[in-house]
Amino acid sequence: MVVRLRLDLAYDGTGFSGWARQPGRRTVQGEIEEALAKALRLTEPPSLTVAGRTDAGVHARGQVAHLDVEPDALLVLENRRRRGSSPAHGPAGGESPDEGRSAGAGPLGGERLPGWEGESGVAERLDILRRRLAGILDPDVRIYRVTVAPEGFDARFSAMSRRYAYRVCDAPGGVDPLRRREVVWYTRPLDLDRLNAAAAHLIGEHDFAAFCKKREGATTIRELQRLDWVHEDGLLVATVVADAFCHSMVRALVGSLLAVGEGRLPVDWPGQVLAGAVRDSRVHVAPAHGLCLEEVSYPEAAELARRAAATRRVRTLGE
Repeated sequence: MVVRLRLDLAYDGTGFSGWARQPGRRTVQGEIEEALAKALRLTEPPSLTVAGRTDAGVHARGQVAHLDVEPDALLVLENRRRRGSSPAHGPAGGESPDEGRSAGAGPLGGERLPGWEGESGVAERLDILRRRLAGILDPDVRIYRVTVAPEGFDARFSAMSRRYAYRVCDAPGGVDPLRRREVVWYTRPLDLDRLNAAAAHLIGEHDFAAFCKKREGATTIRELQRLDWVHEDGLLVATVVADAFCHSMVRALVGSLLAVGEGRLPVDWPGQVLAGAVRDSRVHVAPAHGLCLEEVSYPEAAELARRAAATRRVRTLGE
């Protein structure tokens, strides 16, 4: 038996080479998995499954991931005040008797620690885990919630939708320097009505091959549930919601709309590109740092497993 943990997290993507672990590169997945190994005293980092892999430079404040651990792995998360020692915060907290054990090893010679049984004991240990991770991780990534996932939960396949925001400033003087890492400066004035008129042509279930980097064996059919622009705090902000996104899709959609918003291309052009289902050289991928994953939505607990099974099936248009 394993325990599935849900992690709700946020990160500033500036210093990362994207989410996915890559040899020799700093990635969000790599940093968190290494931190989990230290916090749980594991000999090998656990494997994270994420709701949506983000590219280099893309931010997230509503990312979700899960991992599976043996129940005994959580027993190391003992409130050390009970043992008369100072709290542990990863390696800086000093070694404990179970330092370096594997995820399946028994705690402290097999003795079960008090407080494990019952919701209060689990909640206390997960709070300790969250605090340990905060002490290990660099400040550009935060795990702000750790919970036991309900039965059938899968961070990736159970998700109903992902909501992104893309933030653009078209002010002549440029972007507020305090927001330069999350807002793109567009050097030409943008027309909000043109942006929204063009976006309306893209809503619905379509083959978005024209806006995706094709991956072998992966479908490019997606349901775009929302795409609209508003003025907010002196910025132009696009909200993009879909059941899922293929590689570079959001930034390619935004890039095509910006060309319309400045008046360089007609309002119906993005819709024509979509219908052609072939990548157009005039579709420019918008810069990564303007994009942020804001939220991942899931169904009620009773529907989690059913949703995960349905999502795993490769869809065809009109199915």
